[in-house]
Amino acid sequence: MKKTSFYLVLLVLILFSCNATKNKIERNQMKATENNPSSFMEVNGLKMYYEVHGQGNPLVLIHGGGSTIQTTFGRILATLAKTNKVIAVEMQAHGHTADRDTPLAFEQDADDIASLLQQLNIKKASIFGFSNGASTTLQFAIRHPEMTHKIIVASTFYKKSGAPDWFWDMMSKPSFESMPQIYKDEFLKINPDTIALHQMYKRDVQRMQTFTNISEEQIKSIKVPTLIVIGDTDVVTPEHAIEMQKFIPNSELAIVPGGHGTYMGEITTLKPNYQETDFVIIPLINNFLAKGNDKNE
Repeated sequence: MKKTSFYLVLLVLILFSCNATKNKIERNQMKATENNPSSFMEVNGLKMYYEVHGQGNPLVLIHGGGSTIQTTFGRILATLAKTNKVIAVEMQAHGHTADRDTPLAFEQDADDIASLLQQLNIKKASIFGFSNGASTTLQFAIRHPEMTHKIIVASTFYKKSGAPDWFWDMMSKPSFESMPQIYKDEFLKINPDTIALHQMYKRDVQRMQTFTNISEEQIKSIKVPTLIVIGDTDVVTPEHAIEMQKFIPNSELAIVPGGHGTYMGEITTLKPNYQETDFVIIPLINNFLAKGNDKNE
């Protein structure tokens, strides 16, 4: 009897110790999550990297091709996070997010973001995409209108004629050497695997070489408030941006000085001694997001 009692006491102590250890681990994990804004989420067979900054209505940031959160948005992210809950993502094969055995597709990127938001219990968000990220933003608004609050599409086209012939000539005979060195350097800081870097480059090139127009009907189906932004010396032609603004019913167009991302401090456009006031898109975005804004989940 005494022996049985001893074993019962021992079992209780072991269970107590295990539960205490488990609770300590969970508390530590919670603290790590609270103190570290970055994490990963399993979405559609992909371990997607994302960061959360600030508080307010959700604003998703989608980087351009060959890029990362920092190369596209690094100069303006903190400012946007002052008035928004910024959810910045890195898409398939880019930055911290690994590749998967599928070609890149703007439609799939949009679905990946929708899955991420669902798992974060965010029912509706505004989406801000630059370049390829803006193409994904258009697809998100088309495919997931119920999850879309507002969209900002910066420096993108919805059909091939929206970019000049020289762009498509360049895409027809690309070379890894012509990829901006800063993109290579920033990728390798995150992931030192040069094979992964080359694969990301190939994925991006293939997507643009097989670029499929979004139909006029699909563009016209976008009903949410939309801000279209291009630089006056951008890859996108002003005529195409005006056409897009005409087709999207509830849209505004801003053609601002500069090239492909100059207006927001995209890393390849930075000049020495740049100032935050150089990024003329910030007041436009703040005014656009604040206009008629209802509390968003």
